[in-house]
Order: sequence, then C-alpha cells, then structure tokens
Amino acid sequence: MSSETFRRLLLEANVLDAERLQKAESAAQSRGTALERTIVQLNLADEAAVWRVLAKAHGLKFVDPAKFAPQQEALKKIPKEQIEQNEALPVLLKDGVLWVAIDDPWKTFVADNLSFLAGCTVQCALMPPQALKQALRKYAAGEAVGGGAKPAGGGAATAEGEDAPIIRLVAKTVEEALEQRASDIHVEPFQQRLRIRYRVDGVLKEVASLEIALLAPMTSRLKIMAGLDIAEKRKPQDGRISFRAQAGGQPRDIDIRTSVLPSSHGETIVMRLLDKEKGLLSLDALGFEGRDRERFQSLIARPNGIVLVTGPTGSGKTTTLYAALQQLNRSDVKIITAEDPVEFNIRGINQCQVKSRIGLSFAHILRAMLRQAPNVILVGEIRDKETAEIAVQAALTGHLVFSTLHTNDSASAITRLCDMGVKPFLVAASVQAVLAQRLVRVVCKQCRQPYEPSDTELRSIGVDPGAARGTTFYRAEGCPACEHSGYRGRLGIYELLQMDTTLREMTFRGEPMVRLRDYAWHSGGMSTLLQDGVRKVLQGATTIPELLRVVAAV
Repeated sequence: MSSETFRRLLLEANVLDAERLQKAESAAQSRGTALERTIVQLNLADEAAVWRVLAKAHGLKFVDPAKFAPQQEALKKIPKEQIEQNEALPVLLKDGVLWVAIDDPWKTFVADNLSFLAGCTVQCALMPPQALKQALRKYAAGEAVGGGAKPAGGGAATAEGEDAPIIRLVAKTVEEALEQRASDIHVEPFQQRLRIRYRVDGVLKEVASLEIALLAPMTSRLKIMAGLDIAEKRKPQDGRISFRAQAGGQPRDIDIRTSVLPSSHGETIVMRLLDKEKGLLSLDALGFEGRDRERFQSLIARPNGIVLVTGPTGSGKTTTLYAALQQLNRSDVKIITAEDPVEFNIRGINQCQVKSRIGLSFAHILRAMLRQAPNVILVGEIRDKETAEIAVQAALTGHLVFSTLHTNDSASAITRLCDMGVKPFLVAASVQAVLAQRLVRVVCKQCRQPYEPSDTELRSIGVDPGAARGTTFYRAEGCPACEHSGYRGRLGIYELLQMDTTLREMTFRGEPMVRLRDYAWHSGGMSTLLQDGVRKVLQGATTIPELLRVVAAV
C-alpha cells in the first residue's frame, strides 16, 4: 500500500477533510510518527473510523469493536503466552482458517509465527489499538473475552513427535516463499528474536519474527536436510536441499542452495530457491530489445571468441548465459559448462560441477574440457589469472567461450582481465563483447497510476522535459496482486560493448577504463545501462524511482 492510497481513502470516506489531513501529515512528519496514529493523537477523527480505512487500504479484514465477540474455539488454538507476546488475539475459526486481530497492518508476519503453533492457516484482521489492548487485558485477566479457558498447547503436534512443529515450520516457510515468488530465504538470529526475510524481485522484506528458542531446532532441521554437520557451529558450511513443495496445490521439485554462516547470536542461514518448474527463459523474455538483441544474437553465433556477462550478484548473469546456450543448443553443437553450482540441468548440454575440495576448480575443468573437442564452453565465473588465461587460449584456438565477471559496467571487464595478469594483446584479440546488466522491477499493471513527473525527476534520468511531453509515466501504487509493493516481476536492462578495431587497439595500448567507455559510447556502438533503463521507463514497464534505485551507483 502507498501512503497516497490511504490519504485518498480517508478523504473519500469523509473521515476527515483535506485541511485536517494536511494538519495531521505535517504533525506526523515533524514527530516521525505514523499518519494514522497521529490523526488519533490529535483527536482529528475516531480511532475505529481511521482503522477501518487503514484496513481497506491494506486489503485486510476489519474487526469492529462494537460487534467484537471472540470464539472460545479460536482462543484455544494458540497458547496464552504466545497471544500476549505477539499482541494478536484469535477471534474466529472458520473453514480451517484461524483469524487473529492485530492493530498494525505491518505486523501481518505474526501469522507465520502462529500458524505452525495453531496447526492451521492463520490470517490477520485489523482492529483499533485501544480496543485490542483492552481485549488483550481482559483475556490476560481471564475475564469474559477469554472465558478463563486454558488454551491448548498443540496436542496434534505432540502426537506427531517433538520435531513436528519445526518440520511444519520449515516446509511452510519454503512453500510460502515460493508462492510469493521469492528467490531466497534469510534466517537471521538476533539477541531476542529470529527474523525471517524473503527476497522478492530483488528486494528483502521481513515476513516473520519468531522466538529465539526456535533457532537451534530450525538450524538443526535445515542442516540435516542439506547434509551438513549439525555439531559444527564455528565454521561456514554450504549444502544443497532437494525439496518437494506443495505450493499452489501442485507438487514441485525445488533445489535449495543452503549457506550457513556463524554470527554473534547464532548461525545465520541463507537459502537460494531454484525452481525447476519455472523453466529457462528466452532472450526475448529477459528484456532484450531492438538493436542490442540483434547484435547479441549475432555475437553468440560466432565460431570463436569470449563473450562476457558482468554485473553484481543477483543481477541475472547466469540466466542470460543459459538463454544464450539454449539458443545454441543443437544436435551438431557440443556444449560443455563448468559451473559452481549447476543451477539448472539443460538437456543436450554437458554440465560439470566445480568441487574445490577435491581440486576440481574452474581451471582444472577448463583444461579437461578442451580435450573433449567442444564448440561452445561456459565457464561459470573467471575468478583468477589461471582460469582467465585458459579461457583466452580456448577462444583463440577456435572455441566460443561464455563467462561472467563481477564488475560494475562493461568497459571495466576489459581492464579487470588485464589487472588479473592476462596480457593486453591477448585480451584485445580474444574478447568479442561484454554485456553488463541489472534487473529492474516491473511496475504492477493492475494498480500502476499515470502521473506527470517533475522536471527534476526527468533530468535525473537524463530525459529532456520538453521531449517527454505526451509520454505516459507511471508510479507504483500497491494492491493485493503485487503484495502492496507496486511491482511484480523483473526485467533486464543491458549495456552491450562490442569490440571493434579501435577498441582492440586501445586495449592493446592499455588505455584506462574511462577512455574505453567514452569511446564506446560516443562512437554510437553502446547504449548505457541508464539509457536502456530509460527506454523501459518510457515504455511503461518500470518507474523512475526504481530505475534510479538500480543504476544510481553505475
């Protein structure tokens, strides 16, 4: 939900007029408090009326204090101490769903905390803070609202054994992450709580705050699933989980790359979700358009040379390389890859897993590859001089080599190879092109709103305000379809630097990265990441703030 939606609904519902709303906004800004709470603190509107609008703005059910009567059956589903600790009161059990009342729309993550204790799905509804506080006080005192009942401690879980709640919690966490299109799950211990976050469309969001007591059993469960040593708590460990999820009502096979790292309050765990059901994307689906797509397709059709893809971790480099390999994957072409790890299995391609523990490094596999007479080679990443030199030699002896580097832009990749120790004349002769990329979030088509950006906004992305007249720009709004983020899905923006005679001569002379970049851009042979991003903004695919979030540091 955007704050604009809440403001609009307040005015539409006549909860307060524009003048009082402006007064509340000014006070909220100066005090640093939430707008809804400021309105109530200033006695500008009735708390129940404000919270009814707040619930609507967030797509939540509203618990009317005037009609409030919690079910005894609902109250028995959650232990009393958990109700008090989470400040979430069970009010209704219907069709296998337990509804709990909370007073803050950003606290919906408590549903995850409570669902495995309740043994059923938990949904949140919004209730005015004072009414909820009074109801919780009565419940704690054993008065009418609670009926003096002794809440159940989870008999079903006990019957299944002590580990059953943790098994359910882990399974539910993974399945919920898949339903929300998360790319990874972060389990992070702090002094008094265990935080769980999902990365959705490249942005982390908190989804649960659990008791710190759950850290040890949850860590042990994940380590067992990943085949790691549960007794080792001092060293980092990496493993892999094969998981069969029931997300979306259908069983799905998921690979989960698991990384465990010791921290000051326990072990922090990151799980990268690799969904085999999603399949591999084509170059078109990635966001390649126009001239860049044509040039890249002609480059990957060449018989030899190096094509590098650069960008930070999580910018989609591997996905782009897999799309290129799929296009080249024919019965008359032999393709071998060296990857760490093998993320997706592609039929018809020989894929090798790097295993550093036994000395099977990128360089080792690359040397062995050349004896297999391949046409196309993929090296997951060029990390050192040895790997870089073998890749260059392979390119110069008739192989098409794909690989990745961690650099900010395309021109930096040329100088990075030279810095690694590869002779400039070899870099100049072997590299065909460098593709730098980032991922921007796609603005949700169901709730995006057209607006007129200010001249300052337009200039911040290099657009002339005069030339932009008549173009429709969109801003992210937020709705249930996009989890109130305003965005759904991601799209690539690209910067393709293709080597020509002048660039090869400049590389041979060891000219700095800035000179290489300036020439590539001024010669018209390369459009920058920002320029490609602007094209996506003008097409209505993304927004100006999102583009600046991604390319501000470029």
